[in-house]
Formats: sequence, C-alpha cells, structure tokens
Amino acid sequence: MTIAGILELLPFAAALAVAGLGAGVLAGVFGVGGGIIVVPALYQVLTIFGVDEAVRMHLSVATSLAIIVPTSLRSLAAHAKRGAVNWDVLKLWAPAMALGTLLGGGVASLLSGEALTIIFGVLALVVAVQLGLGRDDWRLRDGVPRGVVGAALPASIGLLSALMGIGGGTFSVTAMTLCGISILQAVATSAGLGFVIALPGALAYMVIGWGEAGLPPASIGYVNLLGFLAVAPATVLGAPLGVSIAHRLPRRALRIAFASFLALTSIRMLIAGLA
Repeated sequence: MTIAGILELLPFAAALAVAGLGAGVLAGVFGVGGGIIVVPALYQVLTIFGVDEAVRMHLSVATSLAIIVPTSLRSLAAHAKRGAVNWDVLKLWAPAMALGTLLGGGVASLLSGEALTIIFGVLALVVAVQLGLGRDDWRLRDGVPRGVVGAALPASIGLLSALMGIGGGTFSVTAMTLCGISILQAVATSAGLGFVIALPGALAYMVIGWGEAGLPPASIGYVNLLGFLAVAPATVLGAPLGVSIAHRLPRRALRIAFASFLALTSIRMLIAGLA
C-alpha cells in the first residue's frame, strides 16, 4: 500500500478507535461486550470502502466477536478484583452458551448479508427497549434455572449473540437479574460470559468464511485483522473506566441515553438491510 493509501485509512482507523474506546467503556458499565456499537461502526467503514455487500455484515459481526475476546477478559479481570463475579453461574452457563454460539455461527453461514443486517437491527431495537424501559429490580424467580431450561437459556443467548456479533451482555444481565442476581454481580459475570461467546464465535466465522469471495485484504475467513487491530486496543483501554463508572454512578440516566442511541442505530441498520 502506498503512503497516500495509508494516509487515506487514518481517519477511518481513528473513527474505529474512538468507537472502540466507547465500546470498552460500555463493556464495563453494562456488562456488554461492546459489539452493539462496534458492529454498526465496522459496517459503515466497510460500506465507505466499497466492500461487497454480500460479506459486509458477516465481516462486521465476525470482527466484532474477535474484538470482544480481549475486551471481555479485561473487563472480567477488573470485576474479579472487586469480588463481583458469580463464578457458579459462569461455570454453569458456559458450556451451553458456547454450543449455542457455534450453532449461531452455522446459522449465519446460511443467511444473506441483508438478512443478517435485519436480524441485528431487530434485536438491537429489542435491546434498546429493554434498556430504556426495564428495571434492575424486576424478579421472576430466585436463582438461575437448572435442567433443560437451564441449558436452553444460555444456549439461546449464545445463538442470538453470534448472529449479532455481540458479547451477549444485555441478554445475560437481564436473565440473571430476573433470577434474583444483583445487578453488579450480573454485569461482572456477563463479562466472563462474553468471552465464552466471543472466542468460539470468532473461530466459527473464521472457518465458515474461509475462501469466501469478496473479502477485503488481511481477512481470516470473516474476521478482518485490520479492523481488529484498529478497535481492540481501544476497547481494552476503555473497559476499566467503564467498570469504575458502574461501581460509582447512577445507572438509570446512562441506560436511557444508551437505549436512545441504540434505537437510532438499530433503525439505521434496518433501513440498510431493507434497502
């Protein structure tokens, strides 16, 4: 690549780094992996660069999952230092969630880019409504379910998260708080579950995208290394700041602001998928 070509990439790399920093902060505050922001950001950059529409959303989702791997580990370590992680739930949910994630990767391989974009838009809108209207003190039961339901719940979270390219934090945190787990424990535990989703999810997208036509340079399957290198360091830097915010500031105003932003983003993604 020429010097002019590198200079042309710098503004987009900077924009991705800013998005990554914001994603890292959100990972710490809400227990999300940051993918809910990273996926639309990557999608817009790939659109600007004229990447084939058939693989654009798959690339965004897969690269986001790869980025969540270090982010979730950094966030988990920060929460673990504060003793907030519920290791029992993490161990209980991890196997089924990993299997659900692999299934989600397989489903994604059968979907068009437009379908995957619409799925992201719809589910992101559901997340926005839940964040805006939901309450941390709502309860359905005491303790997470066991047996078939106990396996189906994390497996479903893994599947949906793999289709969206997110760490599943919003789904996981909601499920745990409805089962009587405190919000701080749910957020902290969700960081570990984000890793359980992100690692097998990214690997699955690498495999199913191997040799796919229309992929940009520096792609391993559907995971683009340039996007990973631009965003991942910023998300890792932002995660501890988010953890600090989660433990100090009122969450309600933050939830409403994030829900509003997410609603607008989801609508934009729906328009792109339906266009």
